[in-house]
Amino acid sequence: MSAPNADLSHNGDMRHVDSLCSVAEIDEIDFSKLLDKPCLLNMERKRSFDERSLSELSIAVSPHPSSRNAENTSRFFEPPEYVFSPCSRMSLMGTPRSQMGFEPHPMIGEAWANLRRSLVFFRGQPVGTIAASDTTEENLNYDQVFVRDFVPSGLAFLMNGEPEIVKNFILKTLRLQSWEKKIDRFHLGEGVMPASFKVLHDPVRNSETLIADFGESAIGRVAPVDSGFWWIILLRAYTKSTGDSSLAELPECQKGMRLILSLCLSEGFDTFPTLLCADGCCMIDRRMGVYGYPIEIQALFFMALRCALLLLKHDDEGKEFIERISKRLHALSYHMRSYFWLDFKQLNDIYRYKTEEYSHTAVNKFNVIPDSLPDWVFDFMPTRGGYFIGNVSPARMDFRWFCLGNCVAILSSLATPEQSMAIMDLIESRWEELAGEMPLKVCYPAIENHEWKIVTGCDPKNTRWSYHNGGSWPVLLWLLTAASIKTGRPQIARRAIELAESRLLKDNWPEYYDGKLGRYVGKQARKFQTWSVAGYLVAKMMLEDPSHLGMIALEDDKQMKPAMRRSNSWTC
Repeated sequence: MSAPNADLSHNGDMRHVDSLCSVAEIDEIDFSKLLDKPCLLNMERKRSFDERSLSELSIAVSPHPSSRNAENTSRFFEPPEYVFSPCSRMSLMGTPRSQMGFEPHPMIGEAWANLRRSLVFFRGQPVGTIAASDTTEENLNYDQVFVRDFVPSGLAFLMNGEPEIVKNFILKTLRLQSWEKKIDRFHLGEGVMPASFKVLHDPVRNSETLIADFGESAIGRVAPVDSGFWWIILLRAYTKSTGDSSLAELPECQKGMRLILSLCLSEGFDTFPTLLCADGCCMIDRRMGVYGYPIEIQALFFMALRCALLLLKHDDEGKEFIERISKRLHALSYHMRSYFWLDFKQLNDIYRYKTEEYSHTAVNKFNVIPDSLPDWVFDFMPTRGGYFIGNVSPARMDFRWFCLGNCVAILSSLATPEQSMAIMDLIESRWEELAGEMPLKVCYPAIENHEWKIVTGCDPKNTRWSYHNGGSWPVLLWLLTAASIKTGRPQIARRAIELAESRLLKDNWPEYYDGKLGRYVGKQARKFQTWSVAGYLVAKMMLEDPSHLGMIALEDDKQMKPAMRRSNSWTC
């Protein structure tokens, strides 16, 4: 699929530089004071444009920005601001031994070799990574570059000081966005980003062309709602990592962002600020009952809006979107923190709900019938802890735990500091269920028996405790690690990574694991799955140098007031 490239190949090794701290030292860091820690690379530090709060960027509020609140929540880490240095993003991992005495894991060299083998080239330039390099199985669409799958690969390259690959990917997918998108006789919205693309080689004409899939070839023919969000998030990560805003400021990138936002911010019949979606429109790309307002899409939507707010230029077109984004963010944060949040007290309140309430004073606003609460949730909910449930819509609450949505909620600060700590409390309390022997469950619990038949349509790939139905996905390691570091609890990430290291390499980097504890390689899992490799590398690099978190995490915005409800489980 890809050709050798001398500029990109380092024989699996990564370049050497002093890191901010070793893994062993992370537990000793006062994360609230990391901003004040001197950098060993003598990097220049400045207050970047994305450190400003929403109140400073919004044109709808006072032109005189208030001073930043210096008060930090205990143990809650706000990522440091660094300016890119050519050597500042190189990692120690892959070198024989760091100067801090940290011995790299032997898997790291293998992981980098696999990641580089997955590179896809278009006209001599790397433009992405294929989904999997498993030569023992039929390709299907695993030989394509998926937007969501490339994100951990892109982050790994950014952390290793190789931003050109990410830049090429951003520009190529932007070009694909401008293509006409048609399924049967229906034209998709102009702002839709592709789910994936591949490079076609014509040996006769000695030419290469790109072919994109916007959902017309996907199972169920569903457009990828998450692709546009991941694209904006990765653009912000590139800008943050390199300190170079020129890419984001290109007219093409500005227009691309506005087109994505136009799809999401358009007016309709919605009574909620959340996005209404079809089943299978995100990482869970098969029928799994996540239609409506799935937490994964809402969290990514929130994060993409915040990233766009930082990247949009303050010209006439940009200002209009900035105002619309600011209003939506405030409404969305209130809605999610109020109605999607579940902890012990809230669960007890729902259990005691009255039904058929009318008027704006109703407590049970969605007319949820208490008898519809699943039995498992009462045992699953610890006294201390909480999480954002899977879905909320009229007369329906999906109480399943979804890992990606909750981790992104922490990284984007959709979750308040207290809620973020409660999510991590729940992960620790329910480690056996959510991590087991191979982290992490994409959702919990699995749906079974008659419910499985109704919800999935008897999907043979999503049987209980397999694939999206309670399967364990190693790629989620990087999200858990980032969330753990941001909340000042890296020991959670280290515990998960050690579990993964016991199996991933000898199992040839599977896509997912099956079983209640994740003990078995998935029955249809591809080997040498690229985002399993990249997710591991990103997790290791963030643990070694927590400053990398800055490219994928956003600080809490003090202007977005949390929901008024409080519970004992939020007390940290």
